Amino acid sequence: MIIHYNKDNVFDDEIKTGKVIVDFFATWCGPCKMLSPILEEIGEENKDIKIIKIDVDDYEDLAMKFGIMSVPTLLFYKDGNLINKKIGFCDKEELLSIINEIGTDQ
Repeated sequence: MIIHYNKDNVFDDEIKTGKVIVDFFATWCGPCKMLSPILEEIGEENKDIKIIKIDVDDYEDLAMKFGIMSVPTLLFYKDGNLINKKIGFCDKEELLSIINEIGTDQ
């Protein structure tokens, strides 16, 4: 499931249960554009993973809160706990490897 973050979302509520990937991106970012379809594919293939896309230009406060200095930056959560962080483009295999680190149980 892919969620485009907006002012109605409460970040902590979105990440508090299950497996969540937070994608900090920018519309002008080439690597972000390359990563987007990979994330969509992973979201379709793994219904137990929530993917939250946050545009750093629209939500500078969140980007600053999490120390996002480069895009894309992916944060991997399980039940509200940050498990991993990946800065820059990565391919599907690398993403799936990180997802496997998160674990399979809910």
